[in-house]
Amino acid sequence: MAENVTEVLARFAATMKYDDIPERVREYCKNLLLDALACALAGHLGEETHQVAAFASGLAQSKESSIIGGDHLSLAGATLLNGYLVTAVTMCDVHRPSLTHVTPEVMPPALAIAERDARPGRDLLVALAVGLETTTRVGLGLDYQAFRGRGFHGPGVIGPFGAAAAVGRLLGFHPETMAAAFGLAGSQAAGTFAAWGTPTVKFHQCRGALSGLMAALLAQQRFVATRQFLTAPDGGLYNSYSNGGRPGAVIEGLGQRWELEQIALRLWPSATTIQGLITAMFELVEKQDIRPDRTKKLRIFLGKTAFDMHGGFSRYKGKFEALLSTHYAAAAILHDRQLSLAQFEPARYNDPTLARFAAEQVEVRCDPSLAGTQAVVEADTVSGATISARCEAPKGAPENPLTRAEIEAKFRTYAKARLSASRVESVLSIVSRLEELGSARDLMDVLRGERG
Repeated sequence: MAENVTEVLARFAATMKYDDIPERVREYCKNLLLDALACALAGHLGEETHQVAAFASGLAQSKESSIIGGDHLSLAGATLLNGYLVTAVTMCDVHRPSLTHVTPEVMPPALAIAERDARPGRDLLVALAVGLETTTRVGLGLDYQAFRGRGFHGPGVIGPFGAAAAVGRLLGFHPETMAAAFGLAGSQAAGTFAAWGTPTVKFHQCRGALSGLMAALLAQQRFVATRQFLTAPDGGLYNSYSNGGRPGAVIEGLGQRWELEQIALRLWPSATTIQGLITAMFELVEKQDIRPDRTKKLRIFLGKTAFDMHGGFSRYKGKFEALLSTHYAAAAILHDRQLSLAQFEPARYNDPTLARFAAEQVEVRCDPSLAGTQAVVEADTVSGATISARCEAPKGAPENPLTRAEIEAKFRTYAKARLSASRVESVLSIVSRLEELGSARDLMDVLRGERG
């Protein structure tokens, strides 16, 4: 290409102004922030959270940065732990074109630097928009099928770019420094699907956040790095991780069409690829009133990718496999008529009746005609009838978005275990008027848990 796309993207990230961001995009960034905070507060219930917390506290002994729903750690430790908290219980966002969770990489380092430097809410909002857009744009430039075919996992590969962009914007980088930060971010790009089925896939997110933070802080010291990392012929991201990619997609309509609006949210815990199945199940439960004692069998049809990832957990072991299990999600919704973290506590997912139903009465099939998160559910009833539901776009997808009220309800649900009622309402008020906030320290002060 005639233009160096790395430098074009860096110029966008370094020069974006508040007034250049459409109001709807600013409001969606607030939605993404609030959802990430809800997920982080819920993340204290994650099975491995205490292990990551111990690791993060060992990175450094200073305590200048706030933990969402917790206390303080070092700048690096807080970035790492907050990133893990957002993704710990498997209900954060996803950019489906690149199958990448974005907020766990972008939000934590931005919040940490904004808190450290007492930056106003308007600056934080711009940094979040820049970081989210950078991540999704870098993802668009991949040939995702080639990228995935080589086994790579997006959060740890493309997430560091967005984290570096958000931090660099808060630090006032010039375009050349931002491009160098991207070179340093790309030099840390890593993470593959060899980790699938283990909590390590969630570690990719928080490591991506830390990598982006380090990239920006090193670039701030004028450390020399390539400013064409995305398309460098020898070792560039698109040539090494893909098949040359589609670099033109990175900058096409940049600043005019906002790719971050394609980031999907999740109303329910469970893997993002089975949110369509969950949406269809709730239609059957709520509109068709199917019940366990009236149901002989559930047949679930998923596209090939979803089936390959989530069709093999009929007999799940532990919370994380339950969160990945199509069988369990369907059985839990049918029996409990809800799906929250309460369904992913050992007392519930180990219940013999529920586990037996998931293993013996839920059948998951591959339907190649379905794509992405599309799903079909058929329920055979004891009366001999078959009732079905189909989902084209799950709740939370860009085509079927969550409302601010639904995100606020999600926040209230998971914040109450870590924050007082007054603090919960304060966070909601601050985020809704983020551009009026004098200092990000005020937000982080309220987010630290009295019970942390």
